[in-house]
Amino acid sequence: MIEQFIRDHQLDQMRIAGRKVGADRGGDRVIHVTNPYSGRVIGTVPKATLEEVREAYASAHAFTPTLSRYERAAILQRAAELIRQRLDEVAALITAEAGLCWKDAVYEAGRVSDVLLFGANEVLKDDGQIFSCDLTHHGKKRRVYTQRAPLLGVITAITPFNHPVNQVAHKVVPAIATNNRMVLKPSEKVPFSALLFADILYQAGLPPEMLSVITGDPKEIADELITHPQVDLVTFTGGVAIGKYIARTAGYRRLVLELGGNDPIIVMEDADLDEASTLAVQGSYKNSGQRCTAVKRMLVHEAVADRFVEQLVEKTRAWKFGDPMDPSNDMGTVIDEPAARSFEARVHEAVAQGAKLLAGNQRSGALYAPTVLDHVDPRMTVVREETFGPVSPVIRFRDIDEAIRIANGTAYGLSSSVCTNRLDHITRFISELQVGSVNVREVPGYRLELTPFGGIKDSGLGYKEGVQEAMKSFTNLKTYSLPWG
Repeated sequence: MIEQFIRDHQLDQMRIAGRKVGADRGGDRVIHVTNPYSGRVIGTVPKATLEEVREAYASAHAFTPTLSRYERAAILQRAAELIRQRLDEVAALITAEAGLCWKDAVYEAGRVSDVLLFGANEVLKDDGQIFSCDLTHHGKKRRVYTQRAPLLGVITAITPFNHPVNQVAHKVVPAIATNNRMVLKPSEKVPFSALLFADILYQAGLPPEMLSVITGDPKEIADELITHPQVDLVTFTGGVAIGKYIARTAGYRRLVLELGGNDPIIVMEDADLDEASTLAVQGSYKNSGQRCTAVKRMLVHEAVADRFVEQLVEKTRAWKFGDPMDPSNDMGTVIDEPAARSFEARVHEAVAQGAKLLAGNQRSGALYAPTVLDHVDPRMTVVREETFGPVSPVIRFRDIDEAIRIANGTAYGLSSSVCTNRLDHITRFISELQVGSVNVREVPGYRLELTPFGGIKDSGLGYKEGVQEAMKSFTNLKTYSLPWG
């Protein structure tokens, strides 16, 4: 079904300024995209050459967008409606190439519609400010005004595998909303969702020169994507090592880097344990645990740890996993077998070092069972590093000081979850946790597509994503002043 859909819609070709490029190349110049559950190849995409990458930038740079605010909003609104009309198609494509379960794929497709609608609304807002200049004894009767303008060059966007469409939308929609031109390189593991999203935008009226989608081998084309002289900004979501490579290599240009996390849920002694364990399970296993904001460490006060773990194990065993297309399943596969093997190895290592395996750690190909580890030491690899899958490691602590110390004790600083009703504890966590977000009695990943999102330390440079913040990053701020009588 999906293979036929890909063939019917010719999703095997790149989009350079909207043109379909690359269908007739030889076998060594294509990338095979595999369904993680079945192991079958669902299609191929071209490996872009350096010449094709340069062509994409030349086409984008030669085009001057002139869309009015009304026209940009209308395109985004039409695209949102097309997504809603084709929700099942979009979800099926996500499931086929990423292995995410049907529930997660449908949810992601709905989030994409939200991103488009928020972008359409933001376009219609006036983004300027006014400053009166007669505010001091040496002031003048003038006013300073601000306005935002598109970047002079092209934006490069590089997106990961874990949210095949939503991560793309969070790059592309703010670019359209601000009248910019973008060259997008989606993960080579999940390219079809990005190609479909581009086609929907073209259908909605987007000038093709404003968005090109390049598929290819990062080893061949990545440096060109981040150093091309016509690139003004690189926006990247992905791993720390690649993000730091981009920072070293990109040179004098703007960077927005969202680099993952090692997010804790902190359960205090006064927490509602039913609520906390439910949040822990959802935060750890949704999207197969493959989210930068997934719960990756469970810090639990020793006074309630036994009761919490009992509920955690019970709810983990009730979490259905298997065929991603089965709508009754709560979880599908992870992105591929090597990823599943890496989780399995980290859990084995933790058990060898004294952790207690209470559920899971069973693997079949890319299918990996939701897994619970208790009595985990913060120095173990499974919690010191980002374990990007459905693993729930429990770390016990004595008091709030130790909880904060452990939570801040990794290189990451993206988000967090706090389960307590004590205001004094809440205010301390908000003030002292070294993260970009603190969610009280909610999963670390909770946000609106509109609101600021991003981390510090190895999770990012402090710049935020989310539609509003991305629109600011994607523009140049100009000030001008006029006489004021």
